[in-house]
Amino acid sequence: MIVHFLGTSAAEGWPGLFCQCDNCAKARALGGKNIRTRSSIIIDKIFKVDLPPDNYLHTLKYGINLSDVKHLFITHTHYDHFHPDDLSMRRKPFAHLKEEFPLHIYGNDNVIAEVKRIVEAHPDVNIITHRVTPFKEFEAGGMKVTPLLADHAENQTSLLFVFQLHNKTILHGYDSGWFPDKTWSELENFRLDLAILDCTNGALPYIRGHMGVKGVIETAKRMRKNGIADKDTVFVATHFSHNGGLLHQDLVEKLEPEGVTVAYDGLKIKL
Repeated sequence: MIVHFLGTSAAEGWPGLFCQCDNCAKARALGGKNIRTRSSIIIDKIFKVDLPPDNYLHTLKYGINLSDVKHLFITHTHYDHFHPDDLSMRRKPFAHLKEEFPLHIYGNDNVIAEVKRIVEAHPDVNIITHRVTPFKEFEAGGMKVTPLLADHAENQTSLLFVFQLHNKTILHGYDSGWFPDKTWSELENFRLDLAILDCTNGALPYIRGHMGVKGVIETAKRMRKNGIADKDTVFVATHFSHNGGLLHQDLVEKLEPEGVTVAYDGLKIKL
């Protein structure tokens, strides 16, 4: 199983679209792993989490084709995680698909309403929607999926996901601050091979809505202590903001000694 990080930034990107702060200036000057687009991952080319505004750039940069994606999981409708108008491109004359199969989209009520808006306007996009509920397991393309409750948006149910495929278990753990108690309780039913965690706040101490370095380290410690993770679990921090104040190497110096890998755009994790 291959987990490919297509983007690793928070909503504004890094450097920020209109930003002139020192952290963005340094990122522009240094380039490389300091340049971050909006966050998304893809698993084995057919399972994708979130549909950010940088979709098209990701397809060009990493040689992926969204026509291969059969299952799309949306965490919530904040624009950096869900750019639904791109779905209207899944129809003629914008797309000529050699293999006609539906795109299954999974999400909360807000997500489903947005997708249905597209489908009603363009029925030939061939999309099937699935409303999902926290803590109710479902199956998608042979993969077991358990949605969890995130600590994030106040106006909707933000989701995290546990994916189980090929005897491997992955936690997609961003956008979220410190997990709600019920999410922690549910996680104790799993032993994670990969835990992907939110590090938006960087050096800042806040752990509500988003986490930073402190929250990531404490989350990893609790997971190891409670048997959710073990010595073989791979921890990855992602979803970084310039407001957190830490460029890529700064993050590496703080997180790698704690056994946490710092994600960058294009990172691939093989399980």
